Amino acid sequence: MALSKVLIISLLFSLLVLNIVEADDTTAIGDVAEGSLKKKSIDCGGSCAARCRLSSRPRLCKRACGTCCQRCNCVPPGTAGNLEVCPCYANMTTHGGRRKCP
Repeated sequence: MALSKVLIISLLFSLLVLNIVEADDTTAIGDVAEGSLKKKSIDCGGSCAARCRLSSRPRLCKRACGTCCQRCNCVPPGTAGNLEVCPCYANMTTHGGRRKCP
């Protein structure tokens, strides 16, 4: 009888320890996801304004650039080219298969 009580107590203690460890792991994962691994979002309005400043259709350019920036969180530097800096931005296409991002 005494052995079964010890066994039950040790099992309960083990379950309690496992629950505490799982709770600590969940908290740690949440802290990491919210902290160091979270990407910083860029200022899409400013980045797209700089990218589209020489465009012949600046409003259209800024609208397309803004959509791409929101999805990719990246805008290539300069007014044209440099697409290798942002592969997501460079690979986005329209329904017609043309490059979406200016």
